[in-house]
Amino acid sequence: MSEEIDEINVVPLVDVMLVLLTIVLTTATFVVNGRIPVDLAASKSAQAAQVAPLVLTLTHERVLFLNDAPIALGQGPGSLSMALEHHPRSTPVVVRADGRLALTVFVELVDQVKTMGFTQVSLEVKRA
Repeated sequence: MSEEIDEINVVPLVDVMLVLLTIVLTTATFVVNGRIPVDLAASKSAQAAQVAPLVLTLTHERVLFLNDAPIALGQGPGSLSMALEHHPRSTPVVVRADGRLALTVFVELVDQVKTMGFTQVSLEVKRA
């Protein structure tokens, strides 16, 4: 009653290969960009940063990142205040906020950073 197998079922192999291809393409895109993608607002008088600043990125979905590591917007463990507490207050902070966000969201974030004692807070924009 043993039957010989005349063909190989390649469907599971193709499924695995498509998943691996998706992972490679997603990772390659992130590695090439090196940053969380946000649609920056444009400015004609933008200047490049002189010192390596702390970079806060706020996406359109209101997800906050500190130097590409996700952090919580609120209070408590993993929050912005906890993430910034060990940095010198003279360190420049650059905020990369998505241009589609309401101005109040950006102002609240900058307010929170300035309340912590950081004096050099700026907004990163793309040149128009």
